[in-house]
Amino acid sequence: MIRWLVTLSLAIFAGLGSALFMSGWLAFNPPGLFRTIEVNDWTSDPAIGSPAAGPYTRAYVARRGLLGLRREEAVYYLRVMDDDGHRLRENCAYVLEGGMPDARWWSVTLYAADYYLAQNSDNAHSIDGTRAMAGEDGLWRATIQATDPGDGSFWISSRNAGQFDLIYRLYNASPAVLETPETALVTPRIIRLGCTGAAL
Repeated sequence: MIRWLVTLSLAIFAGLGSALFMSGWLAFNPPGLFRTIEVNDWTSDPAIGSPAAGPYTRAYVARRGLLGLRREEAVYYLRVMDDDGHRLRENCAYVLEGGMPDARWWSVTLYAADYYLAQNSDNAHSIDGTRAMAGEDGLWRATIQATDPGDGSFWISSRNAGQFDLIYRLYNASPAVLETPETALVTPRIIRLGCTGAAL
C-alpha cells in the first residue's frame, strides 16, 4: 500500500510539474520551445499555429497569449538577451535597430516578466512597420527604456517590466523568410546603452 501511494504521488508530482514547466507557468522558460529556429539570437518554433503543435507547445502559447496564427499568416521570434548576452531588464536602456523585413507587416512588442504588457500608462508597448521610418542608412531605430527619452525618437517603455522579453512578429512573410529564415530574415539588433542600480 505504501509503495502504491509513493508511486502515485511521484506520478502526480512528475506529471503536474512537467506540465507547469513546459507550459511556462514556472519562473523560467522551458527547453525546446521557441528554440527550433535561431537567427541572430532571435528564436522561433515553427510548430506554433500549426497542427503539428504538441500539447505542451499549445499550453505555452496559450499561457503567453500569442494567439498562434498559422505560419503563413504570422511568425513569431523571441529575444531575451541583448547583443552582449545580458538578460533584458527594466533598469537598462537599449537601442533597437534593424532593416525592413520581407513581410507585409511587422512589429516588435515588449512583454514583462509575467508575460503580459508592462503595467504602465506610457502607451509605448511596441513599434511596428507603420511607424518605424528608416534613416539614411536604411535602418529604423527605437529606444527601449523606462522613461521617455524626450528627443522625439521612437520609444518602447520598459517601466514596470522587470526582466522582459521582446516578440518580433512578421505577418505574411515572404516564402524565403518562411523557408530559409537563417539567410532571408532581417533581425533587429539590441544594443545596450547603460544600466542603473544593481546588475542582475
